[in-house]
Amino acid sequence: MNHNIPIDNLIEIALNNKEGITASNGALIVTTGKRTGRSPKDRFIVEDSITRDVVDWSENNQPINSEKFERLWNESADYLKGKETYTADLHVGASAEHYQPVVVENELAWHNVFCQSLLIRPESFNPKKKDLWNLRCVPSFVCDPKVHGTNSDGTVMINFTEKKVLILGIAYAGEMKKSMFGVLNFILPEHDVLPMHCAANAGENGDVSLFFGLSGTGKTTLSADPSRWLIGDDEHGWGEGIVFNFEGGCYAKTVNLSQKNEPIIWDAIKRGSVVENVVLKPNTIDIDYANQSITENTRAVYPLSHVDSHLKDNFAGEPNAIIFLTCDLTGVLPPVSILSKEAAAYHFLSGYTAKVGSTEIGSTKDLDSTFSHCFGSPFFPRPPRVYAELLMKRIESFGSKVFIVNSGWTGGPYGVGNRFDIPVTRSVIKAIQDGSIHESSTEMLDIMNVEIPVNLDGVDPKLLNPSATWGSKSDYDNEAKQLAEKFRTNIEKFNLSSEVVAAGPKV
Repeated sequence: MNHNIPIDNLIEIALNNKEGITASNGALIVTTGKRTGRSPKDRFIVEDSITRDVVDWSENNQPINSEKFERLWNESADYLKGKETYTADLHVGASAEHYQPVVVENELAWHNVFCQSLLIRPESFNPKKKDLWNLRCVPSFVCDPKVHGTNSDGTVMINFTEKKVLILGIAYAGEMKKSMFGVLNFILPEHDVLPMHCAANAGENGDVSLFFGLSGTGKTTLSADPSRWLIGDDEHGWGEGIVFNFEGGCYAKTVNLSQKNEPIIWDAIKRGSVVENVVLKPNTIDIDYANQSITENTRAVYPLSHVDSHLKDNFAGEPNAIIFLTCDLTGVLPPVSILSKEAAAYHFLSGYTAKVGSTEIGSTKDLDSTFSHCFGSPFFPRPPRVYAELLMKRIESFGSKVFIVNSGWTGGPYGVGNRFDIPVTRSVIKAIQDGSIHESSTEMLDIMNVEIPVNLDGVDPKLLNPSATWGSKSDYDNEAKQLAEKFRTNIEKFNLSSEVVAAGPKV
């Protein structure tokens, strides 16, 4: 067993083990085998006295009994006997009060690089002497569904009573990240802290912005702003007086990455980073970020220390602005909508976006609209209303302003219209953060029932009302009515108050 080995040494071990190669930018390049994304059908939570009555048992949270978990835990321990493994003492959660200590155990050296780069390497491990979590990842272990009760040769299991996470037969490193995200998502609501699938950054004056959204909507890109301090790109907690990062690094999508559009991410990928499932340019060791022949879900992990403009404490105050990022394929939504408190609840539970840049295996490049409550339904073990009610409590207490920002299509649906340029979306974000959006007069966008500004610096006024960008107003209205109906059908399952329902799109 190799414990708390420095990242530089681990990289050399990974190279010697033939686990990867070094690219021209110094990053370690690896592949993850047949699984290049998350495997939702292979994810389980142990059903016991702690979880039985409070987990939202569904396709995202499948139950498994403790006996099957214990068998696999013991078999995997026996499997590793005599093998070189790599362990590290880490924290999840940059909060002195709410962190969780975790000991990760990896079969692969590059997986330990991933964990040490992504999670938090504390100066003092577990100062509050909390019970430890143990995460074990053994990609070469083969599960037998007939024997082990799994759905395939790989599995992800979380045991809240034993404080253990077990990942077998899966090399895709994102499963380790999202498993610990799920752990905090279950624990924190009991402490009046809202766990969130969002990025966060802070301005020079201490104002904080949150960016909710599924993969591909722009969380990482838009939060990596050279004029602001990055808190984190994906997972945070919001308690009274604090927004804190769950992680100590970033796990950024790299498909079509360019130095011009995403300079912070580009510069962060260097020695100490790991890049998954990319292809090198012919006869070079240069990464071809446009090549998607292995997967569209190419990823890079890097520690926040690679980002000059990151917030050193990894936490800040409560958010002034909450931004729901959506990639609208229909071309119906405006580039920015201003939401009331009730509309914020409606759209948080809706989690409307598109399956663009999906992190799940089996997804295709054929885009489709989707709803994912809390902008991350696969990662939230408790019922959606638990998180929505906490969000409303936090908004009301602090007075945060809430917006929808569409990073998707305008002028028509996907295949007809055009996707908003990143500079346009950045101008919208800037207007939200500097408050100038509130200086503009507004109008209501019929059918979608949202308030929109008439003018914003850096944005062509014609883009602000999407109906004006279509060739035919009647075509726009027809598409908007179809989208509103999808919202109505989806929201019915939540049994919301009439005030919240009335704040949504009008059918």
